[in-house]
Amino acid sequence: MSVIAISRELAALGDEIAVELKKRLSYRFADRNIIEERIKGYGLSARDFEKYDERKPSFFASISQERDDYLHCLKRALLDEARDGKCIFMGRGVFAVFKDVPGVLPVFLVSSMDVRIERVRSYFRCDEKRARQVITQSDNDRTGFHRYFFEAEWKDPQNYFLTINTGRLTPYDCAEAIANLADALFDEQTELESAAKLKELSLSQAIVNHVRYVRKIGVQFLEASVSGTTATLYGVAHSAPMVDAAAAAALEVPPIEKALTKIQIAQEYAMMR
Repeated sequence: MSVIAISRELAALGDEIAVELKKRLSYRFADRNIIEERIKGYGLSARDFEKYDERKPSFFASISQERDDYLHCLKRALLDEARDGKCIFMGRGVFAVFKDVPGVLPVFLVSSMDVRIERVRSYFRCDEKRARQVITQSDNDRTGFHRYFFEAEWKDPQNYFLTINTGRLTPYDCAEAIANLADALFDEQTELESAAKLKELSLSQAIVNHVRYVRKIGVQFLEASVSGTTATLYGVAHSAPMVDAAAAAALEVPPIEKALTKIQIAQEYAMMR
């Protein structure tokens, strides 16, 4: 179940390095198109995907049901891809989604502003002023996205095992460095521990999907955690009967035998549709 979770600044050669890694390790590269297609397959529209994908939502978007839908579908897509093992992910809070999962290598790719400007100028065929604007907007969007959806600092080096400055290295060289670290970190025991943890996370998301989207119980900001056959639910509900209904629905997901709730009741709270 080995996973390489790449986060990157704009113009830090993320896609190019992922392609080289794919060749070096024979991993699958779950790029933006693959994740988008999975998310659309769960019922989220392309418009809503674009609205939230690696962007901080506006105030009204942040209190709409679409926000919950996007985050659920994103986590589900990443976990579904990861279950097949040996996968490379790019961006979208992957280091936060897979936090503390054994067999996951989080990497951050950076480069100097001068190098990034030159790469953006070349790619978009624009002047330096416009290139700087594009980079600043991208950095602000990604910072806001990670803070809002995951309460995480995107550029904090403590979130990563490895940070690489791509300014003077080729994509091949960067891929070699990442692959060598992966070879050192991933062993049979790690693979087993990773599979167990990913199964647990997938079950947690399956519970959210069943409660919120199959049984259509209106708990907002719903999340679940699983330990063995016990599930714990978190979120905001309008009433005690809604909390009870959510717990009962969680018990319908095998192999859950016990459902605990830490769902808060806020009768005056309502999400925008």
